[in-house]
Amino acid sequence: MNTALITGANRGIGLEFATQYARDGWQVIACCRQPERATKLNHLADQYGASVLIFQLDVKELHQIERLSKKLSETTIDLLINNAGTYPPASHGELGHIDYSDWLEAFKVNTLAPLKMVEAFVEQINRSQLKTVAILTSKMGSIADNQRGGSYIYRSSKAAVNMVAKSLAIDLQPRGVISVLLHPGWVQTDMGGPGALISAEQSVTGMRKVLRQITQADSGKFFAYDGQAIPW
Repeated sequence: MNTALITGANRGIGLEFATQYARDGWQVIACCRQPERATKLNHLADQYGASVLIFQLDVKELHQIERLSKKLSETTIDLLINNAGTYPPASHGELGHIDYSDWLEAFKVNTLAPLKMVEAFVEQINRSQLKTVAILTSKMGSIADNQRGGSYIYRSSKAAVNMVAKSLAIDLQPRGVISVLLHPGWVQTDMGGPGALISAEQSVTGMRKVLRQITQADSGKFFAYDGQAIPW
């Protein structure tokens, strides 16, 4: 049985990842800030029993990541999905109106936390069969794709985590660990809004297909949910 560890698994894309992997017989380690309020995730755990384990984790609190790694020190993790993310109010990220405290918060969650997760769980990942780290990012972190400007906070935090994933691909290559970036598309979630183009089910189904097809040669690359390569 393969094992996936998913951050931000209580709603949206993270919950859909947990649902689909549980349905396919994986062991799912689902992490979120407030498990007691994660109604849908708890329902999933009730449905699949011991195949879905829920752990409290606020990824911006780095000591919590370390503590969870110690708790799961004997667990083998085939796939780490760094899904947890934040998008501060758009008005706080525009020129002349930057909320710098929001910017620091975004970097903690979107950039620092994914790297800390890998540092903390690299041994559990290294002893698995799939040895895969997936970091959910966004085309808004693509410098080449930026045609509209603005969104300084979100764009910069995602551009930074893109570089994190690329460096991880190089540093972890001797261990055979794959590090990839995934753009989920514009998804109908709390973050994406009801007017988004695709459902969480469509997005996750596509990203899982990408993850099934990648090889070591794809480590460090940036893919959309439909498999298309995205420019840096």
